[in-house]
Amino acid sequence: MVDAENLSVDPACHRILVVDDKEIVRIALCDTLKREGYQIDTACDAQEALEYIASDQYSVVISDQVMPGMQGLEFLGRVKEIQPDATRILITAVVNLNTVIDAINHGEIYRFLAKPWLREELLATVRNSANRYQLICRNKILQATTLAMNKKLKRLNVELAETVTTIEEQKNALSKNLDCSVQLCLTTIETFYPILGSQARRAREICQTMCADMDLTAEEKRTLEIAALLHDIGLVGVPRKLIKRWQESPDTIDQAQRRLVEHHSVLGQELTSFAADLELVGATIRGHHERFDGTGFPDGLARDKIPRLARLLAVVVHFVESGTNDLEAIASVKLGSGTLFDPEAVRAFQRSLPKAPVSRKQREVLLVELLPGMVIANGIYTANGVLLIPNGQLLSRAFIDKLHNHDSISPIRQSLMIFC
Repeated sequence: MVDAENLSVDPACHRILVVDDKEIVRIALCDTLKREGYQIDTACDAQEALEYIASDQYSVVISDQVMPGMQGLEFLGRVKEIQPDATRILITAVVNLNTVIDAINHGEIYRFLAKPWLREELLATVRNSANRYQLICRNKILQATTLAMNKKLKRLNVELAETVTTIEEQKNALSKNLDCSVQLCLTTIETFYPILGSQARRAREICQTMCADMDLTAEEKRTLEIAALLHDIGLVGVPRKLIKRWQESPDTIDQAQRRLVEHHSVLGQELTSFAADLELVGATIRGHHERFDGTGFPDGLARDKIPRLARLLAVVVHFVESGTNDLEAIASVKLGSGTLFDPEAVRAFQRSLPKAPVSRKQREVLLVELLPGMVIANGIYTANGVLLIPNGQLLSRAFIDKLHNHDSISPIRQSLMIFC
């Protein structure tokens, strides 16, 4: 298996196609990327670009949205059909969130950048995109049996409800915007798979209580709390059904599927690299599935080789994601002390758990399973963002009929979450 974290992207090996009807934009993108060593081709419209696509292979295709003849999303959809491995990036001056989410959900694009873009954000996005293309190509060579999974991955891209807001370079500005950025990431997780969001919030509550009981620095406390919220962000882009099987019956997934899921801690570290101050958060996320006896992933670390905060987070994550009642989950944590978990981390968890806030558990239901007396855990919205049923609403027959009537006209596509 190729370790994506250690992949070294050689810009000279990557050919990038830039498509924009404005010459000044093409020149700006071309100059910026050429300075980094990338090979660049440019096209002024989609038709010219498709001629390039038909004859040459590209690692990354960058397209403007508003162009004469063919819009960017339609063009990138054509690119997906011709060169499915190429990473597709959309640049747009007007962010139509519903359109972008739909494009990401259907795999037409991998990322989008808002005009005007920051040079650092552009380069990081292109570097990650080239890394993605390189990883796909290497995996095809090293592991022929993963071909079927790679084909599925081509149809799946990270489902991002929102993009992380631009982080200013100055440290003071970063501190002010950090909380907002973390909340945006959490919203992305909740939009993709609400159960993951609920578990992340519960993990954060327990970690906050542990921080209050332990001799941790302010930086360590902040790191542990943020890592608890974002520990599963690397799972966005993994099929929801596969995540559910991995959590509920891990023995039923094959080796390729297991590798895909287990890579999420590495991807989580990458996704939290949007700010330099989150380096420790990324390391904690990467290590939260390591095990005290060295049997964990992704690096097989053991004992003190595992970052201390990752050892604490591992216990909390196991508890909140156990899928059992609290008593059984606590018993499972105790049973793993000294093998799966650091005994000190287990003791800290046991001491802090009784003081942690008691969050109501949530579960996902189908529309036909809604019954009077249930309480909505997440607000229900129309496709246009209009609130139908607010968070915390006690359902009556009238509310349920309202949802069914709306669904018959405009299907409700979001997950429906209720309090248990």
